[in-house]
Amino acid sequence: MAKLIATALTSLDGYVADQNGRFEWAAPSDDVHAFVNDLERPIGTYLYGRRLYETMVYWETAPEQPDHTAAVLDYIKLWRAADKIVYSTTLAAPSSARTRIARAFDPHAVRAMKEAAGRDLSIGGPELAAHAFRAGLVDEVRLFANPVIVGGGRRFLPDGVREDLELLDERRFGNGVVYLRYRLSS
Repeated sequence: MAKLIATALTSLDGYVADQNGRFEWAAPSDDVHAFVNDLERPIGTYLYGRRLYETMVYWETAPEQPDHTAAVLDYIKLWRAADKIVYSTTLAAPSSARTRIARAFDPHAVRAMKEAAGRDLSIGGPELAAHAFRAGLVDEVRLFANPVIVGGGRRFLPDGVREDLELLDERRFGNGVVYLRYRLSS
């Protein structure tokens, strides 16, 4: 069975965006980006909320410029090659290939996807991920804690959910980012 993995680049206080919706402080350095790419390589399908999809769809049309780093060029290919499911009640049509829209999060459908998938699934966007956490569908959490405190905004992990975690991996990067990988015990 494929795993459902929740991954986020957060502030040290657990936010994916500050109170103004900004997240430039989470832009990965080249070594972090290359590491993320290696983690994303086994992902076959991304499950996105609308807001995160609208941010990530940049990679669909990102020009492959000669001044891009190898990590950026690699990620462009990885993102375009994966399937995407966008959960949205307002998005009329996808603006990327290999993408379909689902109007509501259905835990039974996601469980069936996990059982049928030959590659892991990634879930992104705090609101969407909260549904998966509450339904007990998330198998792993991958957190990139950035050395900044933003004091509020869009929190990555949902309130009202308690899970025991097993630390599987950790890594410290030269720019102060710390990667933590956990398996959910439930």
